[in-house]
Amino acid sequence: MQRPTVLHLIDDTTAGGVMRVLDHIRTAPAMATFADHHIQPVQRNKITLPRLEADVIVSHLAISWRALPMLLALRLRHPKVSLVHVEHSYTEAFVALNVRKKGRFATLLRMAYGLFDRVVAVSEAQGKWLVNSGAVKARALCVIRSCVDLSAFRGLAAPAPQVRVIGAIGRLDRQKGFDTLIEAFRQTRNPNVALHIYGEGEEGLALSALAEGDPRIQFMGFVDPLVAMANVDAVVMPSRWEAYGLVAIEALAARRKLLVADIDGLRDHIAYGAQAVQDQSVAAWKNEIENLLAQGPADTPASAARADSFEAEFAKSWQEMLAGLNTHR
Repeated sequence: MQRPTVLHLIDDTTAGGVMRVLDHIRTAPAMATFADHHIQPVQRNKITLPRLEADVIVSHLAISWRALPMLLALRLRHPKVSLVHVEHSYTEAFVALNVRKKGRFATLLRMAYGLFDRVVAVSEAQGKWLVNSGAVKARALCVIRSCVDLSAFRGLAAPAPQVRVIGAIGRLDRQKGFDTLIEAFRQTRNPNVALHIYGEGEEGLALSALAEGDPRIQFMGFVDPLVAMANVDAVVMPSRWEAYGLVAIEALAARRKLLVADIDGLRDHIAYGAQAVQDQSVAAWKNEIENLLAQGPADTPASAARADSFEAEFAKSWQEMLAGLNTHR
C-alpha cells in the first residue's frame, strides 16, 4: 500500500521548538514507515496559496485574523484533501494573560479551526481547554504531544547526586517567567548553588538587572540544548503559559529533576516525574527551589524512566491520526 504524502506548512522557520519538531517528523525513521513527510515554508498572512499536491496538508501556521483569508483559500482550493492544523501556541493561560477581547478571539478560533478536518493539540491540557472553550468540537480534536529525538539526552552522564546547578533554558521572554525565577532564587541563601540561564531575547537586559549582580546567577547565552542540559543538575520552567514544553521532556530523558509551573501543557509532565509549583508567586518558587536543593539522589522520581517512550508514542499518535483521516472525508 502506497504511503500518503503529508505536506507540513510553516510560516516561521526561525530556530525554535516548532522547527525542531518538524525536523523530527521529517527525519525520524518511525515517521517514514507510514507517510512521506515534506515541509513547505509559506509567507505569513499571504492572501492565497498555489494548489498544493498532497494527500494530507498539515498547518503549523499562526492563527490570526490576517491569516484567515489564506486558511479559507487553502480549504477552498483543496476540497478533497484532508486538512489538519497543529496548535503550537494558544493555551488557556495565554488567553487569560494576553487577550483583551476574549469573545472576539474565541470567534476567530472557532472560524479558523472549523476549516480543518482535525485540530491537533500538543498536550492533554491544551486539548481539554480547546474543547471546553468551544473552540474545537471533541470529534475533531486529536492530542499528539510534541517530540524530538531524545536519544542524545538519554546518553548524557547522570547529574550530580545533590543539585548544585539549576538550569533555566529558553527564550528570554516574558512568557518564560524567568523574572519570577530570578527573584525567587535571589531569596535563597545557599552560597554553593548556581542558577544558569540559557537563551537570548528582548528581556535579557531587564533580567540581568534583576539579578543585581548575584554571583550565583549566570547568563550563558544561547547554546545547543544538549550542551545546556549536560551542565545542569536540575531544570526549572516557571512559564506563564506553555502549550507543552520540549525542554521538559529533554530534562526527563536526561534524568534531571524538573520543576514546572502548574499551568497549561506543563501539567502533562507531572505524570512522568516533574514536580509542579502550584503557586506562581516568588515566595512559592523560592520554597520549591529550596526543597529541590534539600533533596537527595533517592528523591529522583522513578517515573522519569517513562521518558523512554516519548518518540514511539509520538509516531503512533501521528499514524493513528492520519489513518483516521482516510475514513473521515
